[in-house]
Amino acid sequence: MGAHFTIKEETYKHLQLVFATSDCEALHSSHIPTVSRLKMYLNRLLRFGVGVQHLKTDVQGMRPWHCRIKQLIPAVNTLRCQHSAPDSMNCSWLIHDNHLELTYSDLVMRFDYVWLRDHCRSATCFNSKTNQRSLDTAQVDLAIKPANIRSDNDAIYITWPDNHMTKFGLSWLAKHSFEGQNQTVQKRILWNAAVYNKAKMPYITYNAVMESDKELTKFLEAFLLYGVSFIEEVPVSIEATEAVALRIGLIRESIYGRMWDFTSDFSRGDTAYTKVALDRHIDTTYFQEPCGVQLFHCLKHDGTGGRTLLEDGFNAAENVRKQSPDNFDLLTKVPIKHEYIEKVGECHNHMIGIGPVLNVYPWNNELYLIRYNNYDRAVISTAPHDVIHQWYIAHRALTTELRKPENEIWVKLKPGKVLFIDNWRVLHGRDAFTGYRRLCGCYLMRDDVLNTARFLGIQI
Repeated sequence: MGAHFTIKEETYKHLQLVFATSDCEALHSSHIPTVSRLKMYLNRLLRFGVGVQHLKTDVQGMRPWHCRIKQLIPAVNTLRCQHSAPDSMNCSWLIHDNHLELTYSDLVMRFDYVWLRDHCRSATCFNSKTNQRSLDTAQVDLAIKPANIRSDNDAIYITWPDNHMTKFGLSWLAKHSFEGQNQTVQKRILWNAAVYNKAKMPYITYNAVMESDKELTKFLEAFLLYGVSFIEEVPVSIEATEAVALRIGLIRESIYGRMWDFTSDFSRGDTAYTKVALDRHIDTTYFQEPCGVQLFHCLKHDGTGGRTLLEDGFNAAENVRKQSPDNFDLLTKVPIKHEYIEKVGECHNHMIGIGPVLNVYPWNNELYLIRYNNYDRAVISTAPHDVIHQWYIAHRALTTELRKPENEIWVKLKPGKVLFIDNWRVLHGRDAFTGYRRLCGCYLMRDDVLNTARFLGIQI
């Protein structure tokens, strides 16, 4: 069984002195970096035969404490610290009034007691068959505290006042703790033209990806890393394009229909239905949630021009973050309206989407969406004049970075070559062109594409 002791904050300075001057080489340390590290040192003391019980009496059957630490630490009741068994060297904890501080594999984590009770994975609290919570969180006492805590090398066990016992794997807690979220949600490789051209992008064919999960996995791995990928040797038809789209994920039907099949006839009220050049942008910024994935298949082009521009928006945004964190931060905070108004033939639409240009997860500041489209940006009425002037400076910095030639790649779409784009990350545009040019394509449900990847074993 573990032992308990009580200690107040100012005594840690004394502990620093003790460990710095200790004649026990295994205990020697120039400093104690955090309060949570204290248990580790005390654990090692136990392995040297030290007994601890409230720092006043020796554990029965063990020899008296010969180090000076006993003399320097008064027994007070400011903090109550739980000491785990001596053979549990990779785990330690401190019990605070309102949270548990847990150290595991050099990661210091802090867990609210209600959070710990709410996330119990016992059979009565969590349905492992459906992966859904059974516990009624509203019934958890907001002042709840553990009655007892113990651990072994792999797990920590918490007994609550009603004698319910919660078991957490230590690695599970490390994965799901706030402090463990500094890793990115989705691994990616940022690229400019030089990086992309050196990348070994897999050559994936239509027949291969339609028949083999291994080839589909290879395609999705490249797509998730770079935000863009191709499938080659696709039959030149809308039907084959739809089939390969459905192999990746569900098609998202929108105001543009299910599958697009369009030329430059201005049949819709959008610049894309013309022959003029298009600057870099993402699509559907005027949706509350822009479409996540899109694909293009050029079925025919009798003419010149029409190359497709591709650019990693995240790479440009990260360069802005490095050069001017204030500019980056402002672009994540000021909400901007994007608007689409269409009155062409029978197509009458008025769409408005609102959000910052750069969207980040609040807990780790990781970029997950760049809402950049200068064509569809509406009247700015969401910030005062002084803030919006600074926003224009920040927006100019991002635009300047986006328009650097070294960040661009140009691709000539041809029949049989289907282009997949992460519309939340990779901006696209095109050259002006001449002649007849027919494209088809669609939007895919982002959630379903990620679902396909997870089903195939890709870690996201």
